[in-house]
Amino acid sequence: MNDHELAARLATDAGGLLLTVRAELSDATAAERKAAGDKRSHDYLMAALAAERADDAVLSEEGADNPVRLKAERVWIVDPLDGTREFSELDRGDWAVHVALWQAGELVAGAVAMPARGITLSTPSVPEPPSHAGRPRIAVSRSRPPAVAEAVRDRLDGVLVPMGSAGVKVAAVVQGSADVYVHAGGQYEWDSAAPVAVARAAGLYTSRIDGSPLVYNRPDPLLPDLVVCRPEYAQAVLAAIS
Repeated sequence: MNDHELAARLATDAGGLLLTVRAELSDATAAERKAAGDKRSHDYLMAALAAERADDAVLSEEGADNPVRLKAERVWIVDPLDGTREFSELDRGDWAVHVALWQAGELVAGAVAMPARGITLSTPSVPEPPSHAGRPRIAVSRSRPPAVAEAVRDRLDGVLVPMGSAGVKVAAVVQGSADVYVHAGGQYEWDSAAPVAVARAAGLYTSRIDGSPLVYNRPDPLLPDLVVCRPEYAQAVLAAIS
């Protein structure tokens, strides 16, 4: 199978495994569910990539960072469980699995699976989000909206829409239930690589909050800020942040 198909299959299958973990540990503590989910999804993805793409490097949130990736032509960037807190709460579906492929400086494939919702968004073909005539909707954390999101809301006369993990927020823009996602204050490459690949395939705008490009497979995987939005809002979003 090609890289797009592989990314989609791995994200979907890891998501199925996470649903099994959730069911098996329904009576366990939230901490035990988080730990088991992170480990089992990571172990599955590492084994599957070793079998399917043995010559490629991997950067995973749950694995030790191997500097060999910095000289590799192809690097898979994965988040085995995006939104561990939401995953640990049995009634929540706003968590995800991220699988992306970086090749020679670019994100070339990606998939975001939302297992509890039975949805996987994957490159190369992602439908453009449907049009929305109401006030712009800004996806934010359900617990503490960042100041940049509030500035964007004020500039666009928008509304804040609380939801879970980073992948779910980007997926909301892709699917048309939100119009803007802006984050500042701490993320890593695995938090955004697959969502950004999917968002770009859907024709959305993506950048850092200063408008500069998102660059992946760097020595330090910290990539603390992100903008994903409908193209018609990009200029106003960046102006609000600056």
